[in-house]
Amino acid sequence: MENKIELEKLRHSTSHVMAQAVLELFPGTKLAIGPAIEDGFYYDFNSPRTFLPEDLEKIEQKMKEIVKNDHKFTSREMSKEEAKKFFGERNEKYKVELLENIPDEKVTLYQDGDFIDLCRGPHIESTKQIKHFKLLSVAGAYWRGDEKREQLQRIYGTVFPTKEELADYLNKLEEAKKRDHRKLGVQLDLFSTHEQVGAGLVHWHPKGTIIRNIIENLWKEEHTKHGYQLVSTPHIASEEIYKTSGHLEKYSDMIYSPMDIDGRPFRVKPMNCPNHIMIYKTKLHSYRELPVRYAELGTVYRYEKSGVLHGLLRVRGFTIDDAHIFCKLDQLEQEMLNIFDFTIKFLQTFGFREYDIYLATKPEKFVGSEENWAKAIDSLKNAMEKTKYPYRIDEGGGAFYGPKVDIKIKDVLGRAWQCSTIQFDFNLAERFDITYRDESGKDERVFMIHRALLGSMERFFGVLIEHYAGAFPLWLSPVQVVVINISESQKDYAENVTVSLKNEGIRAESDLSNERLNYKIREATVNKIPYIVIVGDKEKQSRKVSARHSGRDIGQFELNEFIEKLKSELKQKINNT
Repeated sequence: MENKIELEKLRHSTSHVMAQAVLELFPGTKLAIGPAIEDGFYYDFNSPRTFLPEDLEKIEQKMKEIVKNDHKFTSREMSKEEAKKFFGERNEKYKVELLENIPDEKVTLYQDGDFIDLCRGPHIESTKQIKHFKLLSVAGAYWRGDEKREQLQRIYGTVFPTKEELADYLNKLEEAKKRDHRKLGVQLDLFSTHEQVGAGLVHWHPKGTIIRNIIENLWKEEHTKHGYQLVSTPHIASEEIYKTSGHLEKYSDMIYSPMDIDGRPFRVKPMNCPNHIMIYKTKLHSYRELPVRYAELGTVYRYEKSGVLHGLLRVRGFTIDDAHIFCKLDQLEQEMLNIFDFTIKFLQTFGFREYDIYLATKPEKFVGSEENWAKAIDSLKNAMEKTKYPYRIDEGGGAFYGPKVDIKIKDVLGRAWQCSTIQFDFNLAERFDITYRDESGKDERVFMIHRALLGSMERFFGVLIEHYAGAFPLWLSPVQVVVINISESQKDYAENVTVSLKNEGIRAESDLSNERLNYKIREATVNKIPYIVIVGDKEKQSRKVSARHSGRDIGQFELNEFIEKLKSELKQKINNT
């Protein structure tokens, strides 16, 4: 934690130096905010100049001059009114607005050299400690995240204590660019979005749909094995159900406007839980039936501001791999263990074996009794201890309706992605009066768990693309084999090989074009097809195939031998599931 705090101080201090450099280079620029963030820092500016990539180099050079001057970071306290006058005289309207929203009567300003900023701190001692930094990019950002306010220019940067750490981070950024799922989605013909249809609404292309179907079919099979009942619910519902659930009140900014149907207001579905509750409530449930587990690949629609939409990772229409479990209090711990074990095994099937795990506890504002919260948190802790996986407590980080466990998967670059969640809910059980009949015939309140293994199909697919850089393992690859003929005389044999592969359940295609062999191989490689089969006169005469795998020649095979090799590789994945 000590290192994390020091790194945050370093990054925050570097954002001040960047702001100072921008003001010196581009007079008339107004300052907004400049915090440290997970991988670096940024500062938002309102400048008469549109910042260009070459401007970042100029700003970096000016920052190096400031750093060399070894300015000390010093703090001073002012009354809020003094500070408003101070920044008002400098025409820093954003600072004045920030001050108007600070409840304290006293505020802190930090100074290094001639630069003074409104800031709570803390900071490092001197600018000279800032040595290994890099400005990365410029992006648009609305003031205070409000699309109705003016758009500012945000400069992102990063800084590290050592040269090696900075170099390692910049290398990872370059690798991340190559793996960008938006770029690979186009290159591999997997998905698209269309402004004519609407931002954040994903179109799955044939190849992307093949992968989605593989994931969904596996998901359904495994859920059935693990005691879940699969359900399917409508895409719209009367808004009455979202009034009862409280979603309309608490999440109105993300729920789309109503449509009138027969004089009643309906909404497109923002979440699946109320629908699953409706199914549960269609009959009485005995304690003997519990836990009841409903699972659905349920498509929902939520409004996200256009500025935060990002490929498949942040969208407006998405399919949650959702499940809701209705159980008794004394079943919570075991259910938590079952879900956690199921989640880890499922994620490992897709190649994710490292995780950051957080247990989020009771926030300041919550629903439900203190006693039930304590019991639920204890159940989560006991279960997590039994898993032997390390986890961290996110104190007060739970939702208002219950504690939760978040599992962030780490990809091949070590980046953490929020996907899996196990969430207790004391709110909906009360609002919908969900009960079961106990041993004495008395109705008791059900305990409800929300959970998602993958999060959403769209987000998980985006992470999957970047994890594998689009080169999916054989079992997930939309095209597993491409058969290439060297010349026209092997065309019939190449077609026969392709048909034989397809008849054995292998997803095979053939490239029988008149292009040169090297061109065909390059095209298959660019499309990241796992196996390339080449047939020439020699292969045709011997009734064999020559194969390449991941850019490497792996030799000649009898066709049946090659098919068995592929089946063995596929079977290995199934056995590991």
